[in-house]
Amino acid sequence: MVDKNIKNLFDKYKIAFDDFLVSTEFQKYAKALKLSSEIIILGNGGSNSIASHISQDLVKFKNKKSLSFSDPSMLTCYINDFGMANAYVKFLKSYISKKTLVILISSSGESENIINCVKFLESSNSKYGVLTGFNKNNKVRKLSKKSLFNFHINSNNYGVVECLHQIFLHGAI
Repeated sequence: MVDKNIKNLFDKYKIAFDDFLVSTEFQKYAKALKLSSEIIILGNGGSNSIASHISQDLVKFKNKKSLSFSDPSMLTCYINDFGMANAYVKFLKSYISKKTLVILISSSGESENIINCVKFLESSNSKYGVLTGFNKNNKVRKLSKKSLFNFHINSNNYGVVECLHQIFLHGAI
């Protein structure tokens, strides 16, 4: 007999994955990735782990210069010196160039540090794309007027959102 909790979780994945399959945002992401030689990927918590993993794969499999903001000593230094809300923007200012594609990941789309990155990237006319979940009208999505891709997972489950973000990002590698 199948556990009801497991079946419920798989149902959540299926619903979100069906939306994923009809999204046109993947083609936009794949094109942006192909045209970019430098990539910075930023996310919080589980999304930071995804950012680090994808960044490594871009270097290994695609010969791209890629960074994530996942070094513990650098993270704690920037958070201590600039505050969590500003640490990621300070990191971007240190490493971004005109050739850089920035990928921002926020499961909720409400992470203040990612929102501040969107504001910075919008004002600097930098190349970027966003991945979010939960509420389709979240702040990251609404502020991302110039983003090259704006991918949303229609789920309120962190596991579902994070796993499908990783599948999305791996899809072009």
